[in-house]
Amino acid sequence: MLVDIVSKNGCLQLSVPVRGDGTIDEDEVACVEGSASGWRPTAKASSPHARGKCTAKDRRRSRQNQARGQFGGARDVRAYTDEDYRFTVKGDVVYAFMMGWPENGKATIKSISQGSENFPREVAKVELLGAGGPLQFTRDANGLVVSLPAQKPNEYAYALKVTPK
Repeated sequence: MLVDIVSKNGCLQLSVPVRGDGTIDEDEVACVEGSASGWRPTAKASSPHARGKCTAKDRRRSRQNQARGQFGGARDVRAYTDEDYRFTVKGDVVYAFMMGWPENGKATIKSISQGSENFPREVAKVELLGAGGPLQFTRDANGLVVSLPAQKPNEYAYALKVTPK
């Protein structure tokens, strides 16, 4: 949910428990500081912030049938698939967050296809954060296709670091 919100230039309010004396324990401080590392949503207006099946249009249609959270609003859990991507940028580097892990072991990012105005430069390397080392990839008019390792680095969103030449 944090990745989805930040990619759209939104804010997520975190609830940090405090002790009776008003101080915050070291684990909470580390969590908050680790989340605030200077990430920004995609910079260009033409850059996609979100691509895939789980888009705002799909969510609007399903709101009537969506389960309510404990405070009456929509629940925080969305049905993301391996076709859903969220994007942020830092400098010239694009971070493409896969919202689901593809069963075939290939991530296809259509928004970063060859000749796309979203990423006009050549791709130098693609890395899966937390997995170590560059990954093999191809890029054509259908998209950037990345061969993923057999092991997922975590159980949530998966960040592909796309570095230009």
